[in-house]
Amino acid sequence: MQNSDNKYYIGVMSGTSLDAIDVTITSFDDSVEIVSSKSFDIPLPIRQSIESLCSPGDNEIHRMSELDNQLAQLFASSINSLIDSLKIDRRRIQAIGSHGQTIRHMPNNKLPYTLQIGNGALISKLTGITTVTDFRRADIAAGGQGAPLVPAFHSSIFSKSTKSRVILNIGGMANITILNNQPSVAISGFDTGPGNILLNEWILLQQNLNYDKDGAWSASQNYDEYLLELMLQDSYFQLPPPKSTGREYFNLSWVKNCIASLNKPVSVSIVQSTLCELTARSICDAISKYAHKTDEVVLCGGGAHNKDLVSRIKTISGLNVISSAEFGIDPDFVEAAAFAWLSKQTLEEIPANIPGVTGADQPVVLGAIYPRSLRDT
Repeated sequence: MQNSDNKYYIGVMSGTSLDAIDVTITSFDDSVEIVSSKSFDIPLPIRQSIESLCSPGDNEIHRMSELDNQLAQLFASSINSLIDSLKIDRRRIQAIGSHGQTIRHMPNNKLPYTLQIGNGALISKLTGITTVTDFRRADIAAGGQGAPLVPAFHSSIFSKSTKSRVILNIGGMANITILNNQPSVAISGFDTGPGNILLNEWILLQQNLNYDKDGAWSASQNYDEYLLELMLQDSYFQLPPPKSTGREYFNLSWVKNCIASLNKPVSVSIVQSTLCELTARSICDAISKYAHKTDEVVLCGGGAHNKDLVSRIKTISGLNVISSAEFGIDPDFVEAAAFAWLSKQTLEEIPANIPGVTGADQPVVLGAIYPRSLRDT
């Protein structure tokens, strides 16, 4: 129920899966309360433009700048639609936290960088609400990976327990936050590797479907042990944390190179099953190695709906795997709520990265602020 005194924060998340724009209106007054949430489609031409910018190509600066504004317009129209449906007074909305669309993430470059687009100034102008964007670059400036950034939020809502938990987010990439029940043990976390990205790209290529509903296709076959082992030999899985990755690294070209190295024919359905096993195995290997005292896994992200993937994770790990819905937060909207929370931390000038997670040399305040126009205050 909406309290007339509550202050609201909006979170906007569009991840590497490119499946939707997730928007939440969230209150943090007494506890975390998602007042409303909705997913909005990303039109196919914009999805294609995003994908084309994730690797080098012609006329990049012009194409990126146009897409920067197109995404801002799309984010703003989604935000306005949700606000208008609730008839909330915009003056009670303190900020929008927009993650932006990642088109390049290169934290291990000689000069590290990350780039998320979706013009914050234009979002602020079109919504009349102070907008916070560009959360990752301050962490990279401090020597960090710029990701993952949600562990601080995970800690704020999931750590009040006698249990040691891993918060597992399966978006395009998969990442874990390790919350030990001993206060002396620091929070840690990292990207374990691909989440949904390879599964989605392979089924799109082979069946022209955006995703494998319930994991039905991957469940129809056994995986190929040799292909799996070849994939798991990739150097990323051997790297110690802190580490992060993106679709610049794990993509269709990566899959095709692995298949080519196999030197034997393999059916496309077996490849799908192997990719599902890869995601599950790399997640479980990371938990076993770095969070071996885990009591339960809290699952969020789009991968929570992939029944085959979740079943494999449960079988391999032997752990109790529960949905974030049991804590009152829909698994589809945890990350959007996290960026609403991060915008609050930014406005209050509270550092929100965790150096033990990202590898930064110090805690830093994240984000660039685009204030609402004076006539809207």
